[in-house]
Amino acid sequence: MISHPADPQHTTGVPAEDHVVPDREGRGPLAERRGLLALAPVLLMVAVTLTDLLTPRWLHVAPVMAAVPVLAAAVLPVPATAALGGAALVLTLLLQTNAGQRGSPDSNVVLCALIVVGLASLVTCALRRRRERQLRQARSVAETAQRALMHPLPRRMRSLALSGVYLPAESEARIGGDFYEAVHTPYGTRILIGDVRSKGLPAVGASATLLGAFRELADREASLTTVARQLDERAQRHIAALDGRPEDGEPEGKGTGALFTERFATALLVEFPPGEAVARIVHCGHPEPLIVRAGRVHAHVPEHPGAPLGLGDLLGAAPVAQTVAFGPGDRLVLYTDGFIEARDRRGRFYDLTAHTHVHAGRPLPAMVAALRRALLRHVGGDLDDDAALVALERLPCETGRG
Repeated sequence: MISHPADPQHTTGVPAEDHVVPDREGRGPLAERRGLLALAPVLLMVAVTLTDLLTPRWLHVAPVMAAVPVLAAAVLPVPATAALGGAALVLTLLLQTNAGQRGSPDSNVVLCALIVVGLASLVTCALRRRRERQLRQARSVAETAQRALMHPLPRRMRSLALSGVYLPAESEARIGGDFYEAVHTPYGTRILIGDVRSKGLPAVGASATLLGAFRELADREASLTTVARQLDERAQRHIAALDGRPEDGEPEGKGTGALFTERFATALLVEFPPGEAVARIVHCGHPEPLIVRAGRVHAHVPEHPGAPLGLGDLLGAAPVAQTVAFGPGDRLVLYTDGFIEARDRRGRFYDLTAHTHVHAGRPLPAMVAALRRALLRHVGGDLDDDAALVALERLPCETGRG
């Protein structure tokens, strides 16, 4: 974990929680499949050898050995591919000798084909390994940038316990657009979670803009809806800069078409005012949070959903704060769509509500860890999209402290 300089808004005296989680434990099923694939070339070579020895001499299956180096090139390093290619060539020679075919034109063609395929497999393997190294480097940079972008969540802020997890997509080396933040303010603890609808450097820039603006606005503005409205304005200015649109007061001209852009961010803002057993929630096109109370789980569906950040002027939906009861023992689960749009092999979505209900009786960190493991099991360890989740619990007998 990259350490951050001390920040008075984030200092709680409680160790911060690791929030960017490559999660090697959860990648177990994927690692097991890769281990089985690594054995495939050897198993194929053994199967071809036994089949050739146990079948009549007129049935020649030795040419299938050409598939061994090809398969090895897809799953093994260069030395192992070279070793298996050589072993396949030697075994083919021995099988031809045993069948009395060595030296015939057909056998020479098979041996030449094995040599050509073996060399081509080595080149292919070397290119694949180079690409994998580049991918690992890109992923390392992406994870480092994500860690630097988001402050780690503290385990406790005033009367709230917090636990969060961020899971980068396994199938992409690009930096995702999921983000979250929790800050102390004179108006209580305020939480932001969001998802930028882009990848790579544009997502990093947008996330940095929104997180920086939230840290500033949350401490300055008394109204949570004002914070949301100004975040939308910051997002619009950021989009305008990316699209090359004219500033306010200048003729729009050809930039008008850029209004219909896919660049926006969904977000959810939550405020826990001091001395009140409530939570104020502002929806900005983001998935509904889950409220866990007395073992029951339900989604908080907004009566007046706001527009995603960056689309406020286009959709004309002003942010509205809704107040919900949030007493001691109650929990709130905030998440990005990576947690609810993840599919298994059959195309079934991950049921976050059901899994939250199953684990609602566990301590907060254990519940979040269980939801993380269940998500990775559901997708077989290979996430197609980044996923972030923040869970909060009102601690007992401390409501008055905010």
